[in-house]
Amino acid sequence: METGSPEETGIPGEELVWRGLQPALVRVRRLLVVVWMAGLALATGLLLGLLVGPAWAGFALLPAATAAWCWRLVARNWRSWRYAERADDLLISRGVLWREETVVPYGRMQLVEVTSGPIERRFGLATVQLHTAAAATDATIPGLDPAEAERLRDRLTELGQARSAGL
Repeated sequence: METGSPEETGIPGEELVWRGLQPALVRVRRLLVVVWMAGLALATGLLLGLLVGPAWAGFALLPAATAAWCWRLVARNWRSWRYAERADDLLISRGVLWREETVVPYGRMQLVEVTSGPIERRFGLATVQLHTAAAATDATIPGLDPAEAERLRDRLTELGQARSAGL
């Protein structure tokens, strides 16, 4: 897990430490790109070859070119994801072209889930899903180590109960 340098939060004496995602997430997403694009290239080549003629089967290289382009984008997107825990809320930042920063107050959290599908489990990853009263502020942190995901879930749940008790 990458840990970024501390940044000022605007609150005197409080430092913000950003945490990144596991590098295995890049491998998972690149694997999915290769599988989907290989299937698309095969289907494109077969359909164009059978329906139009073998000369058009070369268009099956378009998905391969797209896969090469996506290969780089996956790493850029992975580097853009980070999260930080503050005293009253959780910050989640992501995005390459369009930066998005989500602030989820602990007192607004209703449910914190940790999920891990078969591919994620194979690569040792988990996802934390935060649910709030307003659907617009629901947030997800993918690509976490399962132990970190459970720690984060427990901490967020504890802080959420403490903050909501004061409402």
